[in-house]
Amino acid sequence: YCICISLLSAASTLIYLLIVGHDIHFHDKKIALLEAGPRKEYDHMPDSYSNRVSSISPGSATLLSSCGAWDHVCSLRLKPFRRMQVWDACSEAMIVFEKDDLDDMGYIVENDVIMSALTKQLDAVADRVEVFYRSKAVGYTWPLPSHSCDTSPWVQVELADGRRLQTKLLIGADGHNSMVRKEADIKNIEHQYDQSAVVATLHLSEATDNNVAWQRFLPTGPIALLPLSDTASSLVWSTSHEHASELVSMDEESFVDSINSAFWSNTNHSDFIDTAGAMFRSAISLLKPSGTAVRQLPPSVAEVDPESRAMFPLGMGHATEYVQHRVALIGDAAHRVHPLAGQGVNLGFGDVACLAHHLSAAAFNGSDLGSLKHLLKFETERQRHNVSLIAATDTLKRLYSTTLAPLVLLRTWGLQATNALPPVKVSISLQ
Repeated sequence: YCICISLLSAASTLIYLLIVGHDIHFHDKKIALLEAGPRKEYDHMPDSYSNRVSSISPGSATLLSSCGAWDHVCSLRLKPFRRMQVWDACSEAMIVFEKDDLDDMGYIVENDVIMSALTKQLDAVADRVEVFYRSKAVGYTWPLPSHSCDTSPWVQVELADGRRLQTKLLIGADGHNSMVRKEADIKNIEHQYDQSAVVATLHLSEATDNNVAWQRFLPTGPIALLPLSDTASSLVWSTSHEHASELVSMDEESFVDSINSAFWSNTNHSDFIDTAGAMFRSAISLLKPSGTAVRQLPPSVAEVDPESRAMFPLGMGHATEYVQHRVALIGDAAHRVHPLAGQGVNLGFGDVACLAHHLSAAAFNGSDLGSLKHLLKFETERQRHNVSLIAATDTLKRLYSTTLAPLVLLRTWGLQATNALPPVKVSISLQ
């Protein structure tokens, strides 16, 4: 094979396959996909929503559209949102993102829907992309720097069923516990947060347009409510491990009460912070009358899907290298980010587009696809983008995890000032 991709249901790799499959420069190349799970494809969506969803940016939607998958996503299920409201539980400070032309800011899509759409599109390139479902790689043999006649210049992949494959380029997209990364001896900088994320599917008290993505920063971690339909939303609540366990095990009524309280309660406010914030907000409104946005109230939650509650630990990670000779890492295998910014899947999609661009150029020039020459260009480009976003996300997580008055006041003023500066907000929303 020219390219072999090892993954665990990573949508980013499937998109990459589709881009390569439709690229004229790869029409004479043979590509293999190792998928540990079964084939996932839906003609009709189940009535219940999956509790694992992604916030798809317009750029990622364009990427999906370029390979024909977005039309299938739209035919299944998605919910666009046109506004995002983020606010602090310790003050009245908030920031609102929205587009003046009423274009969609993004789309909330179930992960299963994305997988189904991409799986369907794989059939169109079946002559060049061979998919090994329920296949697990158990070992890799790396080529020596200088090979002799009795050694292979390619990567050897051993499957659990005894089959062996060889490839000019191995792409690891097998999650944050990547076996490819470990076997290639690529170091990974990791930090386990003292938090777990609780996810669930929620039903609202009444039907609304429900086109706003809500996020509130609590001292224990951010809570987000993402629209699924006019009557349903998806919950992502990052909190302490102990509290997460309580949320998952408590009765449904108590769970719903906890969610509504997390979005509506002002118990973490103080008169000093509220007064200082109000004075600063008044000063901003005098200097820039158009710089204040109208506060919307979040919807009230009525019930939770009984089987939808789940929790998983959160952490940050970044591989010191994305590439080696004949190896490249993308998606969570290369980087892991806190979900508060909702950018994990979009970072992976960005990796896909960048790597496909550089490999297409290499194929056009007749170069060896596994050569470090063009793989390093991909690494440099993506690390510049990913490291800055991961660092910013980690800083936000730490800044909003404290109730110390000076820091609360600092972030209150910062959020209010940012909300009054449209150019700054635009640059943030485009990340």
